[in-house]
Amino acid sequence: MQLDEPAVSLAFLAEFARAWNAQDIDALMAHMTPDCVFMASVGTAVEGTVWRGLAQVRAGYLGLWTNFPDAQFECLGDFICATRGVSEWIFSGTRSTGEVVRARGCDVFTFKDGKIQIKNSFRKQLP
Repeated sequence: MQLDEPAVSLAFLAEFARAWNAQDIDALMAHMTPDCVFMASVGTAVEGTVWRGLAQVRAGYLGLWTNFPDAQFECLGDFICATRGVSEWIFSGTRSTGEVVRARGCDVFTFKDGKIQIKNSFRKQLP
């Protein structure tokens, strides 16, 4: 069985991670399709909090830095299979209350037209 060529490269995912750590919202959004969806690892719905379209996803991404001004992602590895991919990471950040959060997580991506269409985030959470 032959798989289609990957829709994006590992370098593309590395650039996306660098943009997160640089808090470069414009670079992040340049990686997203116009019909993008971001499903956060937190929220009251089964999918977490969901943002749809460039404006909403931008607001969702900016919200992370509001809640964790020093947010950083340590990359543990990425893989891509055709139009899907996964990035594993360790998130570190300090809440406005001073509480330090460090948790392992991953993003499950769906790619379209060489960009990220869906970013579905999962993060381990302390009770």
